Amino acid sequence: MNHIVLYEPEIPQNTGNIMRTCVATGTKLHLIEPLGFSLNEKQVKRSGVNYIDKLDYEVYENFESFKKKNPGIYYYFTRYGKKPHTSFDYTKGKNLYFIFGKESTGIPKEILQKDLDHCMRIPMTDQVRALNLSNSCAIVIYEALRQQGFEGLLQTEPHKGENYLER
Repeated sequence: MNHIVLYEPEIPQNTGNIMRTCVATGTKLHLIEPLGFSLNEKQVKRSGVNYIDKLDYEVYENFESFKKKNPGIYYYFTRYGKKPHTSFDYTKGKNLYFIFGKESTGIPKEILQKDLDHCMRIPMTDQVRALNLSNSCAIVIYEALRQQGFEGLLQTEPHKGENYLER
């Protein structure tokens, strides 16, 4: 199973967008406190729209409590990573955790230094420091799903029908 982990997220709209992406992709969301907002704030609900009730998520007091409950392979996203996110094989391993840091400062260096082999970045120009958090999560989870053959995801639109465009 794929998991997105947000380490101390600060912006409710980003988290709301990530919640929607998690529902769309069948990905569990893990939120590590402190959060920079309340989960019942209208910005979170507006971004997550009507999907929050379908979201599989869990909130943790700190990173250590998250690690104790969640064995698997951890991938850390940081602008200081030296490997592109596409250089990893996401078809191996039962539980894959894609860990993203807070919008202002990222994942603490002390955490990253313990697993430098799994620190990565999304390639980009030198004109920006980082992409938006919700965009980064979407890019990464869809790369993992692509490598996994989009297992469990629909390939056609379920509401208007598979042949909607042909009619």
